[in-house]
Amino acid sequence: MTFARVALLAAAFVVAAVLCPFSSAGSERVALSVAIDGAIGPASSRQLEEALDTAAKRDAAVLILQLDTPGGLVTSMREMIADILASPVPVIGYVAPAGGHAASAGTYILYATHVAVMAPGTNLGAATPVEIGGLPSLPGGDKGDQKDQGDQKGQGDQKDASGRPAGDAMMAKVTNDAVALIRSLAELRGRNGDWGEKAVREAASLSANAALQEHVIDFVARDTTELLQLADGRTVDVAGRKVVLATKGLPVETLEPGWFIRLLSIITDPNTAVILMLVGVYGIVFEFTSPGAVAPGVIGTICLVLGLYALDLLPINYTGLALMLLGVVFLIIEAFNPTVVLGLSGVAAFLFGATMLLRVEGPGFAMSWAVIGPAAALTLGLALLSGTYLWAARKNPPRVGGEAMRGQPAEILDWQGGEGHVLALGERWRAKADEPIAAGDSVEVTGIADLVLTVRRRDAGRNGARQ
Repeated sequence: MTFARVALLAAAFVVAAVLCPFSSAGSERVALSVAIDGAIGPASSRQLEEALDTAAKRDAAVLILQLDTPGGLVTSMREMIADILASPVPVIGYVAPAGGHAASAGTYILYATHVAVMAPGTNLGAATPVEIGGLPSLPGGDKGDQKDQGDQKGQGDQKDASGRPAGDAMMAKVTNDAVALIRSLAELRGRNGDWGEKAVREAASLSANAALQEHVIDFVARDTTELLQLADGRTVDVAGRKVVLATKGLPVETLEPGWFIRLLSIITDPNTAVILMLVGVYGIVFEFTSPGAVAPGVIGTICLVLGLYALDLLPINYTGLALMLLGVVFLIIEAFNPTVVLGLSGVAAFLFGATMLLRVEGPGFAMSWAVIGPAAALTLGLALLSGTYLWAARKNPPRVGGEAMRGQPAEILDWQGGEGHVLALGERWRAKADEPIAAGDSVEVTGIADLVLTVRRRDAGRNGARQ
C-alpha cells in the first residue's frame, strides 16, 4: 500500500511537470483593446463593462480604451467612470486615431483612466454640460446663436450687477456638479484640475501636445505599440493598490462589440426608438382590424417592445412620452371615427410630446425635426386614409346580417291570409305583408324580425292591372 501511494505521488509530479510549461504558455498576459467610436450612451457603457469583465477574467495586463467621441449622456458617462474606478485591471485611455477627439463626456472619461494618452492630431475638452430640456434645433438654425447660448451656460455661476445668477439656476447646479466631478478625478490621477474646470466652465479645448504641456495627459503616442512602450514601468493606483505596469512588447488583442451591443447602439437613438414605437402601435392596430394577418401583429409587438426597452435606457421625460402615446391614440380614433378635431389634436400632442421626450439632450441623443415632422405627417396621413376608407364603407349597402336582406327580391311559394312562405337568397323563409299579396306577385324584403320577413309588392301597378 505504501509503494502504491509513492508511485501515485510520483506520477502526479511527472504530470504537473509536463503540463506546467503549457500552462504558463497559455497564461501569457496580453493587452486588451476596446474602441468607443461615436456618442457615449447605453451601448458604450455596456461595451466597456463587458470589456472590463473580460479583462479581469483573463488577467490582462492592461485594457486600452480607445476614444473618439463627441460626448453623450451624463448617466452613461458616470456609469463608465464608476466601472473604470472599480476595475481591477489598469485602464489606459487613448484618444485615437489622428483626427479623433474626446470631447465633452469623453474628457471626463479620459480623466478617470489610470493612464491618459493622446495620438498626434487629436484634441479633447469642450466639457460644458448640455442644456437640459428644450426643443430640437431647427434645420438651418443660427450656429452663432447656439454658441452664444453655450457660452452663457458655461458662465451660469457668474453674477450680474444685481448680484443674482446670470444663468439659469439649474444649469449652474449642473455645471458646479460637473466641475466637482472633473476636479475629483484630476486629484485622484494627479492631473491638472484647473484646466479641467476651465474645460467645463468655458468649453476650453486642447490639442495633444498642448494637453501634454498642461499635464492633462501622461504622454503622446502614435500607435498602441509606442503606447505600451511608454507606459511600461509606470506606477498607477488600481482600486486602492499600487501597480507597476509591465506593458512593453505585450501582444494587443482587440475586443469587438457583440451583436447585442450593436443592436443597442442602433435602438437607443431616440429617433429610432420613436419610429420603433410607431411601427409597433400601428402593427398591432392593423392586426386587430384584420385578425389572422399575423405578420403585422408579430412585427408590431417586437418593434414596440424594442422601442420601450430603448426608451427605458434613456433619460426620458414621461410627460412627453404620455403626450406622444395620447397623440397616437387620438389619431387611431380619428381613423375609425373621422372628426378632424381629434386628428389635429393628435398631431399637436404627438409633436409636443416628441419635443419634450428627452430630459437631457447630449451629442448624438437629440430628437430631430427631420424625424418628428415626417413621422407626424405619416401618422396623420394614415389616419386620414383609414378614415376615408371607413367613410366610403359606411355608404356601401350592408352585405351580412338582417340589414343585408332589405331590398332583396323574393319569390312567393305559398300565401294565405296575409302570410306565407317565400324563397329569398336561395332559402325558404316565413313572411308576412301589410298589403294584399297573391301567388305569383313579385315582392321584395322590407325588414326582418324573429326570422320572419316583411315583404311588399315590387310593382304594384303592373300586378294590379294583371288582377
